[in-house]
Amino acid sequence: MSVVEHELTTPWEAVLMEPTAGNGTGVVVLAGSSGRVDRRRARLLAEQGLLALAIRWFGGPGQPAGICEVPLETFVAAVDLLRSRGAERVGILGWSKGAEAALLTAVHEPRVNAVVALSPTSLVWCNVGPGLDGRDRPWRSSWTWQGQPLPFVPVAGDSWQPVGQGDGPVAIRGWYELSERTYARRLDAAAIPVEKASADILLVAGGDDAMWPSLRYAEQLAARRRAAGAPVHLVTRDDAGHRPRFPGEGPAAPSKTFAYGGTARSDALLGEAAWAPILGLLHPGQPKADSR
Repeated sequence: MSVVEHELTTPWEAVLMEPTAGNGTGVVVLAGSSGRVDRRRARLLAEQGLLALAIRWFGGPGQPAGICEVPLETFVAAVDLLRSRGAERVGILGWSKGAEAALLTAVHEPRVNAVVALSPTSLVWCNVGPGLDGRDRPWRSSWTWQGQPLPFVPVAGDSWQPVGQGDGPVAIRGWYELSERTYARRLDAAAIPVEKASADILLVAGGDDAMWPSLRYAEQLAARRRAAGAPVHLVTRDDAGHRPRFPGEGPAAPSKTFAYGGTARSDALLGEAAWAPILGLLHPGQPKADSR
């Protein structure tokens, strides 16, 4: 399917991928902790008939330099734009920190119809980098809503050391797990209340995720939805890592900094297993994935 690209500069840097034969559904595409415009993934979705909007959600003009007290209204504005372009159904697809943002936006904004959360967390975490004031300490929430920071879990300080520390990429999953134990009293307040979201939710996670325990987090999110009688879909693979890859994307680039877990094959197999359920969730009138 042919796709027309529209470059946007306000209210954020973004690209809008418009299919020549759209199906009435729009999707906001959120990258992870890079905050970058995920152009390739947006195009992949647009080729399936979705009006896809990939935005830079921090690090641009007028935005925090880091993931520090980022207003969830940033993502509501993206929903507004897709609605203004004729989308009757709007989803948000986010990966990692982008998944955290997607789930929280759906909790607060009822016009979000669907969320696809790749390698999600079930908790609101502290900032990663500085806010508008240029400071990264003391710890603050990653997110705000209506000007108020959301309750969050800080990360443990210098007490954590990576296992097998060397010159290669580092797995930081243990850092998050230690932080949960260290700040156990803050977990309930920081839990993402996905049961409050009216959106359909699909969670994709690998059991070998070396960044954070996204499979456990996904199962916690699914349990909250089920306990409230809300629909949820869960696609998992025990040997996949933090970076599931959809058909047509190819393997993720290696990192010199972080170990993500999984393998190119297992990550591709997880993305392949999730692809049809994702399209079924986003496409209007298409059958949804079976609940687990």
